[in-house]
Amino acid sequence: MLAPFRGVRYAQDRVSGLAQVTSPPYDVIAADNEDQLMAADPHNIVRLILPRQQDGRPGSPYELAAAELGCWLAEGILVPDPAPALYVYEQATAVDGDVLQRGLIGALGLVPPSAGIVQPHEGVAAGPVAGRRQLMEATQANLEPIFLLYEGNHGSASLLVDQVASARPPLAEAFTADGLRHRLWAITDQAELAAIAADLSPRTALIADGHHRYAAYLQLQDRRQAAGAGPGPWDCGLALLVDSAAYPPRLGPIHRVIEGLVPAVAVRLAAAAFTVRELPGGTARAEDALGELAVACERGMAFLVSGGERVWLLTDPDPALLGNAVQGQPPSLWQRLPAAVLQDLLLGRIWGIEDDDRTVRAVHDPLAAIRAADGVPGGTAVLCCPMTPRQVYEVASLGMKVPRKSTSFGPKPRTGLVLRLFAES
Repeated sequence: MLAPFRGVRYAQDRVSGLAQVTSPPYDVIAADNEDQLMAADPHNIVRLILPRQQDGRPGSPYELAAAELGCWLAEGILVPDPAPALYVYEQATAVDGDVLQRGLIGALGLVPPSAGIVQPHEGVAAGPVAGRRQLMEATQANLEPIFLLYEGNHGSASLLVDQVASARPPLAEAFTADGLRHRLWAITDQAELAAIAADLSPRTALIADGHHRYAAYLQLQDRRQAAGAGPGPWDCGLALLVDSAAYPPRLGPIHRVIEGLVPAVAVRLAAAAFTVRELPGGTARAEDALGELAVACERGMAFLVSGGERVWLLTDPDPALLGNAVQGQPPSLWQRLPAAVLQDLLLGRIWGIEDDDRTVRAVHDPLAAIRAADGVPGGTAVLCCPMTPRQVYEVASLGMKVPRKSTSFGPKPRTGLVLRLFAES
């Protein structure tokens, strides 16, 4: 499932610090945060994962990212490690060192989806998949890992991860502004690698974060095979694998912001299917509104709608309308999935809006979604309840997929701690 690779990492004496050159995953970086990351260090990884077209420079953003990567390698900013390795990656609280998550970063072998070895649970949009694939084709690299969970039950691979992190000095360490400490170790011992391989070989994994990147891995592999290429580095993709029994993940929702949907009109239409209550204080009391949403989510299906500095709570969807609009099977599961109800009932049936990346913006941070809706005329934010881990595993086990951007697993791996270049694989 997971193979060693020769990682490429920042030369720490050539940059201002690992916290200054690494970033969150590409799809959770807001525009203002992107600017801050780019200003933190001229070699921040965001310049590669979210390349911008530059005035006066020919070529696509992906070609510019490839040229930038080549320069950093030539200048010794990025340096290949001496030997192939699996990398132990730890995320902990920076203040007291409480470990939140440990796992293995390696080269994930790609197999047909029908094999069921890597199980997605979420749909994808064609545009982001093509974009990530084009970036990989241009840079000939996997610049950031996807995030996988497996039910390891504290097996030998998981135990070895803990032993390495507890007893050996790390290769790299970074303290980031979100209050986390990130540490990295390399496992190169052949006996240890063999023990990990033996433990992982019969297991399956669930994609927690990175559905679009995983689909891009498969798309790139298909294109190379169609071009007549034999086996190669495109047969693997970079991944972080975590034993969910040892380190249960945090699971949150992903919210929506829709421009051109007047909030008051949206709520009036939603009243045909939901019980609607306007919350006092509007967006000035957004934290209180989020608390009310959390309580409502514990009781059943609920959404928070905001815009124009007003906030409404939607609860208790009409069973007949719910059953008519949300027809995924089995109904006992599908009609309890927040993203399915959002897509099929609220967006599709009531508002007549398609939940795609051109029309509807996905936002991870609920307060950022509320601010975004207030910042544009006729902007509406829809905040959702989270899925439960049990629901995620049930969807995946049935071979089904919930709508795009339904789940946000955490903590997410930091991008830029270790890269996988095809030339080094």
